[in-house]
Amino acid sequence: MYGGTGARRRSALAAVALAGCGALLAAGCSPPGGAGARPGGSPPGTPAAGSGSSGPSGSASGSPPPSGPPAKGAVTVTGEVAKGLESPWGVAPLPGGDLLVASRDKGTISRVAVGSGAVTEIGEVPGVAPGGEGGLLGLAVSPSFASDRLVYAYFTTESDNRIARMRYDEKRPPGQQLGAPDTVLRGIPKGTIHNGGRIAFGPDKMLYAGTGETGDTGLAQDKKSLGGKILRMTPDGDPVHGNPEADSVVYSYGHRNVQGLAWDKDKRLWAAEFGQNTWDELNLIEPGANYGWPEAEGKAGRPGMRDPVAVWGTDEASPSGIAWAQGSVWMAALKGERLWRIPLAGAEPVAAPEAFLEGKYGRLRTVVALGGDKLLLVTSETDGRGSPEAGDDRILTLTVQ
Repeated sequence: MYGGTGARRRSALAAVALAGCGALLAAGCSPPGGAGARPGGSPPGTPAAGSGSSGPSGSASGSPPPSGPPAKGAVTVTGEVAKGLESPWGVAPLPGGDLLVASRDKGTISRVAVGSGAVTEIGEVPGVAPGGEGGLLGLAVSPSFASDRLVYAYFTTESDNRIARMRYDEKRPPGQQLGAPDTVLRGIPKGTIHNGGRIAFGPDKMLYAGTGETGDTGLAQDKKSLGGKILRMTPDGDPVHGNPEADSVVYSYGHRNVQGLAWDKDKRLWAAEFGQNTWDELNLIEPGANYGWPEAEGKAGRPGMRDPVAVWGTDEASPSGIAWAQGSVWMAALKGERLWRIPLAGAEPVAAPEAFLEGKYGRLRTVVALGGDKLLLVTSETDGRGSPEAGDDRILTLTVQ
C-alpha cells in the first residue's frame, strides 16, 4: 500500500458494510470531478491510434465522428457480491447472473451465487502450475454455453501457457463438476512474469487471448511466437478465416503483456497492457498491426507501429482487466489501486482519463460489464503483492456513468 491506503480502504469497506445487509450493500459515490476522480497522464497534443482498415474488430473509416459521453463521469459502489476470495483472476458470468471465478494460485474455479454471496468450489483445473504471475488466469464461457456447458480457461503449466475447455456439470457433487480439460491451444510461452492471460469471446463468437512476452522482449516482434500477442481463434483453437495470416492465430503483435480485452458498442477491440518503466497503454486493436514493443513504449510515433490511444505512468496504473460501458472503457489498475475511466467518441478520447476509488479497495484486477451502467470489480490484494485485510479479496458491484 502507499501513503495511508489501508486507512482509506477500511473507511470505504465500513461504508459498504453499514449501508445495507445481505450480499448486495449500498455504498457511497465518487462524484464527477470530485475527490474520487483525477485526470490521467496522457501526453497532450499526440494523436490517438488511427482507425484505419476495417476488420473483425469492427473499426471503420470515413464515417462522421460520433458523439461521446460526458467528459466527467461518476462511480457508485452499490454492493459486495462476495468476499474472502483467494487470488481471484478471471471471472465469467453465467446465464442467470451467477459468476465463475478462477483462483490463480489454487488452480480452482468457484461459483459465486450473486444473490447470497455463497462461494462453492466446482472443481480444480488439472495441470496448473502457479508461480510468479502464472497460474489459473482468464476464464470465459462458450457462446453456446446453454447447450454445450463449456468453460474455457487460460492457465500456466510446467511447460507453457495454454487454453483448455471443460464441461461444467452442475448435477455432479461440488468440487467434481468440471470435466477433463480439452486443450484447444498450447505452446504459449510462460514465465514468472508477463504471462498475459485474459481470454474473451468476441462479437464474432471467436475466442481472443492476450499473451505476454515472459520477459523475453524479442518474442513480441516474432510473428512465429505466440508471446506478446493478441490471438484470435475458433472455439476449437484453429486460426480464423480473415486473420492476418491464414495459418496463424496471431491477430496483432508487438505487445509486452496484454491483460485486458473488451469490445465497444461498434465492435472495436480494445486492449490494456503493462508498459515497462514509463508508460502503460490502452490500445485500439487492428488486425495485423504492430504495437511497437520492445522498440516503442507509449506514444513514440514510430513509422509502421501503432501508438496507444491513452497512456499512464506505471505507478498510476499497471493495468489489468477492462470493460466497456456507458461510452467509456473502464480499466482496473493493480499498482495504481484505482479504476480508470477513458471516455470515447468512437475511437477518440473526448477527455483525459479519470481515476475513481483511488486506494479505497487496494489492487484492482478484473472489470466485467453486466450491461447498461452496471459493472463488476474484482480486487487483488491476496496475489502476493498486496496488503490483504479481513474479507479480501472481494467482488463489488458498481453503477457508472
